[in-house]
Amino acid sequence: MPREADSIFVRRAERLAWLVFDVDGVLTDGSLLYTRWGEQVKRFHVRDGLAFRLAQRAGLQVALLSGRRSRPLEQRATELGVDDVMLGAGDKNPVFDAFLERNNTSPGRVAYIGDDLPDLPVLGRSALSFAPADAAPEVRAVVHVVLDACGGEGAGREMIERILKARGDWDRLLASYSLED
Repeated sequence: MPREADSIFVRRAERLAWLVFDVDGVLTDGSLLYTRWGEQVKRFHVRDGLAFRLAQRAGLQVALLSGRRSRPLEQRATELGVDDVMLGAGDKNPVFDAFLERNNTSPGRVAYIGDDLPDLPVLGRSALSFAPADAAPEVRAVVHVVLDACGGEGAGREMIERILKARGDWDRLLASYSLED
């Protein structure tokens, strides 16, 4: 399996067009929270959102592929300007196929991050695959990179940073935040 320092990882990162994220357990900690009125509440890490913007500034597109539907997720996707949103995907493989066709791309141009068993088919097909540190053991066993961050604790940001660094984009993007004149 390629690692960031490997030339295979770098070559695959350079060919990417899309970063696709599972949501529950990746961009959230996987908890299901409901108000007393039955409304769902989700907690997202702000650094993941900034990383989405950085990826887009580097020319990558960002998509969400979730087995669940939720208003908080739809709102967050809108706030971040996510390029493609696929919700309620009980079986992610055919939804991923439709995504590829709709966006005229191939699995070789996609990096995917997932944390649980329904993600396995898409993880196995993607050019680069990632899992949060607290992903299911079956997922951690097959991905290219197991991240240090847990789901909902900046795993998306860590994935994006690793890809942008491998592509040579990170320093240029970071320079826009420099305090030096």
